[in-house]
Amino acid sequence: MTTAHAVTTDLPSEDDTANLGRWLASRLVAGDCLLLEGPIGAGKSHLARALIRERLGRMEDVPSPTFTLVQTYMADVEIWHADLYRLSHPDEVAELGLEQAFAQAICLIEWPERLGHMTPANAIWITLKGKSDGRSVTMHAPSHPGLLAAFAQDWAV
Repeated sequence: MTTAHAVTTDLPSEDDTANLGRWLASRLVAGDCLLLEGPIGAGKSHLARALIRERLGRMEDVPSPTFTLVQTYMADVEIWHADLYRLSHPDEVAELGLEQAFAQAICLIEWPERLGHMTPANAIWITLKGKSDGRSVTMHAPSHPGLLAAFAQDWAV
């Protein structure tokens, strides 16, 4: 499904989810924020892990930041991977330093609804949903029409 600001497609396997992460890796620049939403087990960390490894250009241990809240990686641009699941109030986000990272790094944010008023206006939303035959992914990126068009061309069924 494609609309003016969103594209939805299927990812039948975990490999497809990882391939999407690798596809995104070369298309993001400093200041881009990828908001990864979906229930537990939807593939958010799997997609982020593939993206980070591709951007680093090597196999790297990329743990889920569920307990550390933020993991950073230095590639050609710094990458921040945050898991906000354990936060109870958007004010706690400010303590993590994400606001500065939003301007200077590539940010991958799991559980982005916890950002509240700190949600970047130009964010790229990736919504993953489990299905009986894999998962579906929707990209919503009104501030990134070129990325959305490329996603539609390369991924939409």
